[in-house]
Amino acid sequence: MKKFLIALLVLLLAILIGGIVYLYRDLDQQKKQNQEMQELAELDKQEMENEYQQFALQYSEMKTQINNDSIIAQLSAEQEKTQRLLAELKKVKAEDAREITRLKKELATVRAVIRSYVLEIDSLNRLNQNLVAENTRMKSQYEEATKQIQGLNNEKVSLSEKVAIAAQLDAINIRMTAQNKRGRQTDNMKKCKTVQVDFALAKNVTASSGMKNVYVRIVTPTGAVLGNAGTFDYENRSLQYTMKKGVEYGGQETPVTLYWNVDQAMVGGTYQVSIFAGGHMIGSKSFTFK
Repeated sequence: MKKFLIALLVLLLAILIGGIVYLYRDLDQQKKQNQEMQELAELDKQEMENEYQQFALQYSEMKTQINNDSIIAQLSAEQEKTQRLLAELKKVKAEDAREITRLKKELATVRAVIRSYVLEIDSLNRLNQNLVAENTRMKSQYEEATKQIQGLNNEKVSLSEKVAIAAQLDAINIRMTAQNKRGRQTDNMKKCKTVQVDFALAKNVTASSGMKNVYVRIVTPTGAVLGNAGTFDYENRSLQYTMKKGVEYGGQETPVTLYWNVDQAMVGGTYQVSIFAGGHMIGSKSFTFK
């Protein structure tokens, strides 16, 4: 009887030690996954700060290239708004998802506004170019016309660089749905057999047309990335993605739908859907399931 009790005690001790080791490994893995999510959030916040700073500087440059007092006043107001939003972003912590989402929406608005001014100023410069072309035919104003042509050429180079910034794509109307084995929508992730992600590439007349590779990365409530489809480059690092699709884009609003067949256990909680294209995160949204 004594030997049996000793053996039982040893067995229980072994089970306890095994459980502690397993728990320690699980906690260590969770810590690494949370650290990766934090790093990604910090990178996203830093990219937003860089864009806000770049747009604020761009407003200053544009004001030096026109002589229209009304437009200059409008640019100054938009510049002050951009600087105010940048100041708000610097005070926000990267893990504050609600504020980051709000400021990301504001950034999309700022980007759209600056695109409109780029196009408006470009239109004014084209009109000026036509006037210059006419003046060059007048010998009495030859010297003045030559100076104007040189100035407009310099502005054209600067505007070309600004158009490249404004050409970044935006993902809008992002939606993630779970479907059961019958193809019907469900809120219970234990019954999920297919994940569907829908969004649209927003209209952008300054973006180049052609085939665009779009990557969708879905992070689970535990911090893991769904699927193992491969990796892509983002901010000097490789990120794992869930789905990838080539999209033919012509500058107009373009709907996109992707499907991922579930091949692992799904849990309830908040899922983060991030969309990337052209080396940028073009959209992100959270979804909560049972």
